[in-house]
Amino acid sequence: NSTWNLSGKVLNISLRSITASISDITQKGYEKKRSKLLQAYLPHTPGNTHTVLYQAAYRAERCIPVTPSSSSSSSSRYQRRRSTGTRDERYRSDVHSEAVQAALERHSERKMAVLLPSKRQSLIGQTSMDTYTPPDSSSGSDAEGSLGRAGGVSMDSWISRALHGSPSTSSSSSSHSNSSANAARLAETNMHSYGNSLTAPPDITSYMADPAPISVQRPQVAMITRPPPKYGNAELMETGDGVPVSSRVSAKIQQLVNTLKRPKRRPLREFFVEDFEELLEVQQPDPSLPRPEGAESTPIQGEELDRLKNCPASLEAALLRWGAIAPKAPCLTTTHSNTKQPYTLTYGKLWSKSLKLAYNLLHKLGSKQEPIIHPGDRVALVYPNNDPAAFMVAFYGCLLAEVVPVPIEVPLTKKDAGSQQIGFLLNSCGVAVALTSDACHKGLPKSASEWFPLIKDANNDTAYIEYKTCKDGSVLGITVTRMAMLTHCQTLTHTCGYSEAETMVNVLDFKKGIGLWHSVHTSVLNMLHVVSVPYALMKVNPLSWIQKVCQYKAKVACVKSRDLHWALMAYKDQSDTTMSSLRMLLIADGSNPWSISSCDAFLNVFQSVGLRSEVICPCAGSPEALTVAVRRPQEGSSKPSGRGVLSMTNLSHGVIRVDTEEKLSVLTLQDVDTAMPGAMVCVVKLEGVPQLCKTDEIGEICVSSVASGTSYYGLSGMSKNTFEVCPVACDGGFVSDCVFVRSGLLGFVGPGGMIFISGTLEGLMQVGGRKHNADDIIATALAVEPMKFIYRGRTVVFSVNVLYDERIVLVAEQRPDSTEEESYQWMSRVLQAIDGIHQVGVYCLALVPANTLPKTPLGGIHLSETKQLFLEGALHPCSILMCPHSCITNLPKPRQKQPEVGPASVMVGNLVAGKRMAQASGRDLSHMEENEQFLFLSEVLQWRAQTTPDHILYTLINSRGAIGSSLTCLQLHKRAEKIATLLYERGQLRDGDHVALVYPPGLDLIAAFYGCLYAGCIPITVRPPHPQNISTTLPTVKMILEVSRSVCVMTTQAILKLLKSRDASVAVDFKSWPPILETDDLPKRRCPLLYKPCDPDTLAYLDFSVSTTGMLAGVKMSHNATSALCRSVKLQCEFYPSREVAVCLDPYCGLGFVLWCLCSVYAGQQSVLISPMDLEVNPALWLQSVSQFKVRDTFCSYSVMELCTRSLSSLTDSLKGRGMDLTRVRSCVVVAEERPRVALTQSFCKLFKDVGLHPRAVSTAFGCRVNLAVCLQPHRLGKLAEQGTSGPDPTTVYVDMRALRHDRVRLVERGSPHGLPLMESGKILPGVRIIIANPETKGPIGDSHLGEIWVHSPQNASGYFTVFGEENVRSDHFGARLSFGDTQTVWARTGYLGFLRRTDLTDASGERHDALYVVGALDEVMELRGMKYHPIDIETSIIRAHRNITECAVFTWTNLLVVVVELDGSEQEALDLVPMVTNVVLEEHYLIVGVVVVVDTGVIPINSRGEKQRMHLRDGFLADQLDPIYVAYNM
Repeated sequence: NSTWNLSGKVLNISLRSITASISDITQKGYEKKRSKLLQAYLPHTPGNTHTVLYQAAYRAERCIPVTPSSSSSSSSRYQRRRSTGTRDERYRSDVHSEAVQAALERHSERKMAVLLPSKRQSLIGQTSMDTYTPPDSSSGSDAEGSLGRAGGVSMDSWISRALHGSPSTSSSSSSHSNSSANAARLAETNMHSYGNSLTAPPDITSYMADPAPISVQRPQVAMITRPPPKYGNAELMETGDGVPVSSRVSAKIQQLVNTLKRPKRRPLREFFVEDFEELLEVQQPDPSLPRPEGAESTPIQGEELDRLKNCPASLEAALLRWGAIAPKAPCLTTTHSNTKQPYTLTYGKLWSKSLKLAYNLLHKLGSKQEPIIHPGDRVALVYPNNDPAAFMVAFYGCLLAEVVPVPIEVPLTKKDAGSQQIGFLLNSCGVAVALTSDACHKGLPKSASEWFPLIKDANNDTAYIEYKTCKDGSVLGITVTRMAMLTHCQTLTHTCGYSEAETMVNVLDFKKGIGLWHSVHTSVLNMLHVVSVPYALMKVNPLSWIQKVCQYKAKVACVKSRDLHWALMAYKDQSDTTMSSLRMLLIADGSNPWSISSCDAFLNVFQSVGLRSEVICPCAGSPEALTVAVRRPQEGSSKPSGRGVLSMTNLSHGVIRVDTEEKLSVLTLQDVDTAMPGAMVCVVKLEGVPQLCKTDEIGEICVSSVASGTSYYGLSGMSKNTFEVCPVACDGGFVSDCVFVRSGLLGFVGPGGMIFISGTLEGLMQVGGRKHNADDIIATALAVEPMKFIYRGRTVVFSVNVLYDERIVLVAEQRPDSTEEESYQWMSRVLQAIDGIHQVGVYCLALVPANTLPKTPLGGIHLSETKQLFLEGALHPCSILMCPHSCITNLPKPRQKQPEVGPASVMVGNLVAGKRMAQASGRDLSHMEENEQFLFLSEVLQWRAQTTPDHILYTLINSRGAIGSSLTCLQLHKRAEKIATLLYERGQLRDGDHVALVYPPGLDLIAAFYGCLYAGCIPITVRPPHPQNISTTLPTVKMILEVSRSVCVMTTQAILKLLKSRDASVAVDFKSWPPILETDDLPKRRCPLLYKPCDPDTLAYLDFSVSTTGMLAGVKMSHNATSALCRSVKLQCEFYPSREVAVCLDPYCGLGFVLWCLCSVYAGQQSVLISPMDLEVNPALWLQSVSQFKVRDTFCSYSVMELCTRSLSSLTDSLKGRGMDLTRVRSCVVVAEERPRVALTQSFCKLFKDVGLHPRAVSTAFGCRVNLAVCLQPHRLGKLAEQGTSGPDPTTVYVDMRALRHDRVRLVERGSPHGLPLMESGKILPGVRIIIANPETKGPIGDSHLGEIWVHSPQNASGYFTVFGEENVRSDHFGARLSFGDTQTVWARTGYLGFLRRTDLTDASGERHDALYVVGALDEVMELRGMKYHPIDIETSIIRAHRNITECAVFTWTNLLVVVVELDGSEQEALDLVPMVTNVVLEEHYLIVGVVVVVDTGVIPINSRGEKQRMHLRDGFLADQLDPIYVAYNM
């Protein structure tokens, strides 16, 4: 690396130093010559004549083009100057490396910030804290990156044409390097201020010019020293306290936001319209795109195939001939990786062993009457790669026996891929017998001397089947006839000039392809001596094949470009090396554009030991067409090989353009000579009818020849498309009478009939209408300093289909010594290089630990299995970088806000369209019953204590399932009187004082509540602190006490003791609590005078709860509303004293509190109470109690239902055995403040159907803050349904999820692609009126629209009670009026979106039933790209994405979608979830995920009602309190 100092700034340019050899110029002279050469190419800046970019432009007499290449190595020993001067000074890969360096240099001017993900220490092993801070975002130092701005030399002007065609904008300032410190400190002082304090963040989800960076001014917040809360506990989540946000995570996200604000590449045109038909917009042809302009190509005819003199009539005849004439002539020498002597198989031995094998196959298997094998049956040859001799014997044995050999690869270890394919291949080819090495020679009886096979001439019978693995991992068997095999051997003999007894060194796989054709077939036809070098030996000694060439003075060597590269790396001027004997070095993958560099470099180095340039013969072949073309070895000829320097951009459009501007984005191809003798070659279009391509168009090479495959075994339809192609000309006529075979190779025919191969159909990826070759992309990646970070040969590129297009994925094995930060810097440079050179984005770049990718038996990576692992989320990468923001350019257009139509015209429009206004009501509350004459609950209890003193109201079940305690009407009354006395005497309380009741779920809580009513105090029920998690749950209790202005606390002795404990005092000082009364021993005498409220509109109690958005608030419940609520529930559920009801709910707020404490007193039914906390110890407790007490009605929450489903799923049989019977249950109501969970309800019903639960018994209720019970639907099974007032079954409808994003309700059939099942939320309670209103305009809307649910009823709460003085902000929650229509009625806004649907069912009164469907909370709706999303829909998709995701939550932050997933698996699997989550959200919701956070199970906070606390999670994430396993920032 040469470094110059430029006006105080350092410029570091990656140059390849050319080592001067002995006769070379001096270093000083070299510098002078180089600057002279480069003068013409450099932009001149006043006062600065320094070199900026070293362009490989040195040319000799023939213009040798710039060639990108994969084979970049910084080792200088084989970069010697060549004396001839006919080729480029440095071998080609340097030029590609420089192209890449230039592309990167241009990007570093733009400075792409790569955000290092956060990893947990255990996942990294040894990493410093520095890993977590965002690294310097440039590729080099900060000074270097800012050169273009400060130093005055801008490379944009020089390269921009070459890379993007337009100058880029520099959109990042050099201050980025310390982005942690400089990013806006997004500390939130209070969680309530989230909505208001942030300046409106930029919408980085749409395309836009570069705005000013976000600058959010924040006061510096002192860190609070209390320990960070544990996130797994529900109680903490009910706090409202804000947490200061440490700068680490938020700075990273801020950096991500800044990165994403950059102007993107112009979006592609194929937007699809987000309409219900989801029509893909027809792509308009872009006139500026390159198009083929040449004439139509014509097929080229190879020379006539001369019949070889004295040629055997078949391969078996050849074997017989050589076995008889020259039995001692060597046929095959095998070498071993260990020091064993090489084994030589002679032609005599080959003949005798093959004969013996053939005899045994035909005569010794099965019986004489029923032989197992008949001529034409398939026989599998299963041989390891180091045993070619046994394979050869088996192959020729099969030919002699007239059976069909099927050579297959065997996975040797568990890590090797391909085992499923083997089974499939053996099965589909109908293999009768498999031959393997041990079974081959040992123990076979001597053959009968009189038996001799019939040696036939070659005919059209199948000779052998060669297997091929497709791109998708499926395996095909290609059948080759005996005639084709013989003709192929003759053409190879003709083109390669084979003569008898020549020696050939073979490194290739001898079981298939070029290795099989040359070293097994053609060698026997010509009596060659093959020296086989196995892969295992090459791994140990890469020079072994060159040593064999020297040792045996071989004339021919068959290798791959990899072997050339390995030999170069290992070569150290060994003195005894000579390669002058070689007349042909056959490069099996020489047609791959990226093999040129290896060929050139190899020639550069080995020319000095006798290697001649005309010896190098690249070859192209495929299993279907056999050899397509091979360059002929020309003895003593100096005919230059043909090379084409083509523009890669044009190639991606399938157009051939010679690159004249010396751009960096070029591809150099070498020819593989012309068509084979006796063959005809043409080029046809890739898609549609096989029409001939134009001369300047890339197409698929097709071959018509006797020497080609004939079919895919057993697949006649596919065979017809591949092996019987009839190319047509542009006038529609057939080109030739012959049929052609598709070779699977892409290319064109150049001048002089030379065939050029540009890639393979298998490696082709079509992204955004342009075609890219996987090999080209790998080469670009490898040119970015590869040796430091990844293993060169262990890199793979494939495409996956995401959102209607292919996306590029690059996977490589990482070297164990590279650090996390280096890997990410390398990955970001690879992204920039590929973007610069190919103008295509990489969707995902993953690095996996060394030796973990599935291997093929010859050491390569098994592409289809790697892709399968990626798609299944089982790749286990150690580093991953997703770039959906730059790749996904075909998202639906963001929805534009339409100008608001006036509310009245909306109403008129709806009426004209025949749409009903969405409103409904429950039945009237007209007639009174005897206890309904009382206005106050305290009066009802006194009345019950007088009239039915011994009637049991409450029974509490303990955790073992037995009755813990119970209360009759009289016991409850007396106990409440004593508590009232306690409040008067010890508490000295006055009427209207607020009292906090901190009790565990039980009877004490109920008694304390009625004691407060008797004393005229206002009770507030508060969940007690959790003993195991006191530090985080106790501050919540204290906060509710302060917000509710409680003057006194009532509790039990046990909780009082807990409050006084040392742990509790650390969290909250005991002296700061208000007076605490414990109610375990009450005063003996009863209260002289019970309080009687004078006004039913006065306050009865306060209901405090935390919403899912994390807002803590209390609502005021008057005596009137409380009585109306109890009465309404009583009528709906038909409660009366002779009924029993089981309640398993949290008794602290909402409908749970009403059912636990109030309903039994009002209606008189016996309540069997089960604490949800006890279910953690005994999950079957609730259902066992329901069964034991023969209860007919029960209430639970979704968290209870989920716990039962999860814990009892495998125990239903044992529960049935223990006598559980739920056949009597006629209604099981789930109390919820959310959209009904359809999937959970269905699994619960399905699971407990075995113990008698009727699926129709399960239904749901809906309540919210402003009205604790809006809908409640107990089912009635059997006769009761005919008599009672119950409604019909709750109906499930399917709505189009895409329509919901636009606030429209469109019903679809079950199973439709975007259908979302929604379950009715229950029947509207008596006395309740509902209307659906537009939350913004406050106008009523039609029933085909989604809107906010508004409620009018006597049981509405009367307002918020809060200490923060925010009543005015939310006053319209309780006193809203419609903007038109019925403007007099006062409504309460529930804050939930939903819709009404009139069903065909009728209720008991004969009226049509109106079903209410709740879709989600208004506060939680995420507006992205102009559309509205409900978190639960995205979460449902994500949970389905991978088996190890147990729970997930999503939220937005500055318009970025953040996904938090809980991982149930090893930490190594954390990174697998990142692409799975990104893919599923893109596919199903058309959204790009910004951040993926992987956490342990139990981290996502869930409140007591089983609802996710997403805003708490957001605060915890931004404050860095989640202890994530991994945080990925999608670029």
